[in-house]
Amino acid sequence: MNRLEAYFRACLNATYEQGENGASWAVERDGDSLFLLFEHSNGVVDWLNNLNFHAVPYRDMNPVWQCHGGFLRSWKGAKPAIEQALAEAPCRRVTVIGYSHGAALAVLCHEWVWYHYPQLRETLFGFGYGCPRVLYGCAPPAIAGRWRNFFVVRNLDDAVTHLPPRVMGYCHAGNLLTVGEDGKYSGIDAHRPESYLAELAKLP
Repeated sequence: MNRLEAYFRACLNATYEQGENGASWAVERDGDSLFLLFEHSNGVVDWLNNLNFHAVPYRDMNPVWQCHGGFLRSWKGAKPAIEQALAEAPCRRVTVIGYSHGAALAVLCHEWVWYHYPQLRETLFGFGYGCPRVLYGCAPPAIAGRWRNFFVVRNLDDAVTHLPPRVMGYCHAGNLLTVGEDGKYSGIDAHRPESYLAELAKLP
């Protein structure tokens, strides 16, 4: 099994904790490696956050940048638990993984870890499967490098990865990796977990 498939399966099979504002996360450890996982939409609050396209400034970071207001609201519900997990035991490597709504939270979590834990920057990696766009406006050079090791994994034609639309000013963070075949799935079917599993399993 390749790494991208293994991480996606781990994200699907994790036991998640539920927090405020629809946040769902899991923390797993393997030696000195820490895995932070975020679940796909699983309730009404998640969907309300997904549809809150209003861009808001992320004032906790310097310089201030703007992002999807609903995803930021949900991420802040998970942040205290993530902060506690990083404080409880030292780690040398952090991997952030999310799917769909959880992938958007992974984008924000990845940047938060990069910002607050400079000693982990070289061993911090993130993977967002079926990830919607999170950043409002393309990341300026001052912050773009924070996602240099974050990968948006898109099954071709996945409609969720094209939302919010570019015409509304939203962009992806990090690097875009595509799997699958153009025209094989409808926009909705391309986003389904079984479709991702089928395409990821084909990778070497």
